[in-house]
Formats: sequence, structure tokens, C-alpha cells
Amino acid sequence: MPRYALIVDDVRVAANTIAQTLELLGYETQVAYGPRPAIESLARRIPDVILLDINMPGIDGVEVCRYLRRDPRTAHVPIIAMSSEVQEPTITQIRKAGANFFLSKPLDMDALDSVLKHVLAKSS
Repeated sequence: MPRYALIVDDVRVAANTIAQTLELLGYETQVAYGPRPAIESLARRIPDVILLDINMPGIDGVEVCRYLRRDPRTAHVPIIAMSSEVQEPTITQIRKAGANFFLSKPLDMDALDSVLKHVLAKSS
């Protein structure tokens, strides 16, 4: 059974591109175009990994990450944070919130594959 990944990004083109990339890598995907749809999707199925955009309007990825870490259903799920903003304070903030890894956008397919294998191996 393929691994299940939840992609959370308010930019539809970015989210769909990431989903297509993951599907090429053999993952089953669910796209949530923002924090609220992401949290709603957790009621249906808990993913094996979450790819979370940091910069979203309203509730940003840092707050979503904190929420996911407080929720017993998702506290153990690896979170890969993503952003085109690569300043150290941003990366430090998302790691403190509980992200397992940070990738800069646009995502490199080989780097994404490597990080996914790494975080999923640790969570198995």
C-alpha cells in the first residue's frame, strides 16, 4: 500500500504540482488548499507525512504545525515545512513549532524524495 501524504498549501498550482510530484514518486496524496481544509481532512484519514507551506493567509503554517503537534492523532506524523522564504528566523520558528524538516520552494524532486525517505524511515 502506498504511503499517504497530505499537502497543505493555499496556492493551488503549487499544491497540485507537489501532489503530482509525490504521485510520480509512488505516494497517494490529498491536497488541502489551506489550514481549515487540512484539519477537516484529518477527520477522514491520518497521513503518513504532511507537507506544509509556511506562508498562508490567516493561520500560517507555524500555527498549523503547533496544532498538529498538540493533536494526539498527528503528534507523531512527520511534517516537512516548505517556503520560498528561507531566512534563518523563519526556519528556526517552524522547527520550534515541531516540523521535522524544511525545504525551500520551488521544491527539487530529488531533494524531496530524499527527505521523504529520511523522515519516513525515522517514523517507521
